[in-house]
Amino acid sequence: MSDDRRLRELRDRIDVLDEKIQELVNERARCAQEAAKSKERAGAQNFYSPEREAQVLRRIVERNKGPLPDEEIARLFRELMSACLALESPLRIAFLGPEGTFTQEAVLKHFGHSVRTAPLRAIDEVFREVESGNAHFGVVPVENSTEGVISHTLDMFMSSPLKICGEVALRVHHHLLGMRTDRTQAERVVSHQQSLAQCREWLGANLPDLEQVAVNSNAEAARLASEDPESIAIAGDSAAQIYGLNILAANIEDDPDNTTRFLVIGQLETGPSGADKTSLLLSGKNKPGSLHMLLAPLAHHGINMTRIESRPSRQSAWEYVFFIDIDGHIRGEQVQQAVAELENEAAFVKCLGSYPKAVL
Repeated sequence: MSDDRRLRELRDRIDVLDEKIQELVNERARCAQEAAKSKERAGAQNFYSPEREAQVLRRIVERNKGPLPDEEIARLFRELMSACLALESPLRIAFLGPEGTFTQEAVLKHFGHSVRTAPLRAIDEVFREVESGNAHFGVVPVENSTEGVISHTLDMFMSSPLKICGEVALRVHHHLLGMRTDRTQAERVVSHQQSLAQCREWLGANLPDLEQVAVNSNAEAARLASEDPESIAIAGDSAAQIYGLNILAANIEDDPDNTTRFLVIGQLETGPSGADKTSLLLSGKNKPGSLHMLLAPLAHHGINMTRIESRPSRQSAWEYVFFIDIDGHIRGEQVQQAVAELENEAAFVKCLGSYPKAVL
């Protein structure tokens, strides 16, 4: 068989498969619409179910046999679920803007492109937008694998009634962007302070004499660079496209595995998905060994603690609260027993939410 004939046969086969896929996609969408009607009749206030979507995505990844990699197959189905959900009830998602930030990329990775987005100027504004009901959910950064915690996000949970409904892990690639094509003609490099820190070694080796200017976001840095040829920015692919900038150097982050974790916040209490994480806010009593007493119930019930951060309590000098992530859901028997013991030992206990672990 000639190559031309084989190619025609393959194209004909692809056309047939495309038609079947299209039929199945629309059948799925019709099922989603029927599910929405059932939820509405049952009096449901929220059509979005984080635990259900996490379960679906995990099964999709588990049964994937290639050749598409897990991340790609998950992305395709995420967009399919996003489009079907939009037929039921379009979501409005607030995020730390402006457009072109890595937080926006996290929104689209988690919710897909069939949502309405609302870029806001600060983390506290994202919280207020969700608290007021103007947005269904918000997305905010909480920690970076190389530079650590974003303290402003943690501090907001001390007073906010919102729950953590999900998490997103986003591999972050920083690019050097500018209007010109020669980076040596620039006088300054602008970016968010975290991004400048994540590219510290590269900047020291390649642009040691440039002034470093910290701004509110990478997208803001890209906007400034688009208006000033003597400024170059550190930002991602989205910012380069939005502001029409040239990529002068790609992937300049010092750590190739540089990852930022984002939290999905909302007024929804998420049910168990089978692979969950719970975040707690704790304050110890003012006596020796208080931290040990806070952690002992977790060890006693065999609960794995994945992260602990301390922050000033803002109530009095030298008093601290602890943000703790543990494996398991608050409805799980072991977690419930551990939290009950914590409530006896701690001065203050607040469950910030149980939610599915990030899928890819």
